[in-house]
Amino acid sequence: MRSLGLPGLVDLHVHFLPERVMAKVWSYFDQAERHYGTPWPIHYRLPEDDRLAVLRRLGVLRFAPLVYPHKPGMAEWLSEWALEFGTRVPEAVPTATLYPEPTAASYVDSAVRAGARCFKAHVQVGAYDPRDDLLDKAWGTLADAAVPVVVHCGHGPLRGAHTGLDVFGAVLRRHPRLTAVLAHAGMPEYEEALELVRRYPNVYLDTTMVGVPFTEAMMPKPAGWVASLAGLGDRVVLGADFPNIPYSYATQLRAVASWAAADDRLGEQFLRRVLHDTPARLLGLEP
Repeated sequence: MRSLGLPGLVDLHVHFLPERVMAKVWSYFDQAERHYGTPWPIHYRLPEDDRLAVLRRLGVLRFAPLVYPHKPGMAEWLSEWALEFGTRVPEAVPTATLYPEPTAASYVDSAVRAGARCFKAHVQVGAYDPRDDLLDKAWGTLADAAVPVVVHCGHGPLRGAHTGLDVFGAVLRRHPRLTAVLAHAGMPEYEEALELVRRYPNVYLDTTMVGVPFTEAMMPKPAGWVASLAGLGDRVVLGADFPNIPYSYATQLRAVASWAAADDRLGEQFLRRVLHDTPARLLGLEP
């Protein structure tokens, strides 16, 4: 980072959850061989304070601690927890989440007013349709406030009831100003995700799990991936999925660095944008 002139990393895709919820998430990954057909050992399976210490040692200057519900009645209290976490942990920014339910528009508006700088929408885990009318006002609120929402809407690692870039594309057609970060670069629908970035000026890709050996074995990026990035300018942001990754944090950084090295149109400028400048701008951090 020093060679790039950066003070540290800004990661837009990190997970911190209430301990009992995190334990359930890790329990699910313990059964990954049954769910996904491959083991998924959590590399950073540590108590919360230790996980924060790891991020600091890794040079993560700021991060978005993302939370997500899997059923009605969870989103509001998870958002309250994440907002509080973002105020008590210096490196964290306040975040929130949503779910299609009658109170969604109200608690999304409240979270924005309370200072949420990023939202998480997990279409796969939540098993909900992002086009649901119950979310329409919430998407509109986020679009008007220019608050980014990290959206897991691709078919990876498992196809969901309402996953697919075409499904979320319908949300963008209705709310074309929405600042949406396509988690995992939409994997495995990389090409469709790239097309949405080209079509909508406020759509971004995050790097989460893209190009690392673990994922390449299951959902490899397309052959023209690096060349495609060269035409996107500052529309790619760092995401790592810490702590729920089955490899070291540095593995993701090496993947991003390899893209920059593979094309002269990328290089150090691309790395500075991805690792710090663009996610910092989206989160409204001081320059």
